[in-house]
Amino acid sequence: MDLGLAGRHCFVTGASAGIGRSTALALAAEGALLSIVGRDEGALLVTRDMIAAQGATVLRIITCDLSQPAGIDAAAAAIAQAEPPVEVLINNAGGGRPYNLDRPLDAEAWEESIGLNFTAARCLAESALPAMRHARWGRIITITGSLALKRMNAATPAKAAITSWSRALSIQVAVDGITVNCVAPGRINTAQVLNRLFPTEESRRREIELNVPAGRFGEPEEIAAVIAFLASARASYVTGTMVPVDGGLLRLDLK
Repeated sequence: MDLGLAGRHCFVTGASAGIGRSTALALAAEGALLSIVGRDEGALLVTRDMIAAQGATVLRIITCDLSQPAGIDAAAAAIAQAEPPVEVLINNAGGGRPYNLDRPLDAEAWEESIGLNFTAARCLAESALPAMRHARWGRIITITGSLALKRMNAATPAKAAITSWSRALSIQVAVDGITVNCVAPGRINTAQVLNRLFPTEESRRREIELNVPAGRFGEPEEIAAVIAFLASARASYVTGTMVPVDGGLLRLDLK
């Protein structure tokens, strides 16, 4: 199936590994032009080389930290100044900040989480919208996550905020030919899930038994395939949604 992405300029954050890298590769396989963003320049260069091996083009590498205001400003400026203009924005950068009442997070950690999981996605979308509205075509896709957890995490309210904001934005820009959607991954085989959330085989087995009907964790490529479809010309009538890609994961984390 031709997704109609050949020659489209796609801007992917968190592209140094995991879902972001897989998404960049999936878009590149469709002939898209890529700008890739992340904190680790070396890892971004690996992503660039993988894209080049597919015969696709990386227009720009932007090394910045989207949990910090300066990093958000740098990425937003790169979008505003991009030539050709950004047509597809993938807000993939994000991260959890678990805590409990015995060890609450300080104000700085809360601000960092809100900056990374809400403010960065909002600011980058606002930078991309003028060119998208002028062209009367655009795709904004934000990677979120479960919004109901038993354990407290500073990322959860930020992800709820960006999901709500994205829904409202989708209504405003639908007439301009722009779609705005969120994708909510479940338990995916990424460094964050495997090293931080479920670092042992026993913890992974228990999580699967309790919460994942599919009987396994997902792969980054499975998330990337859904993102690529939402970014495509084929998905022009899909907007204002949050698409779970989670193997049937229960929305309430029972662990």
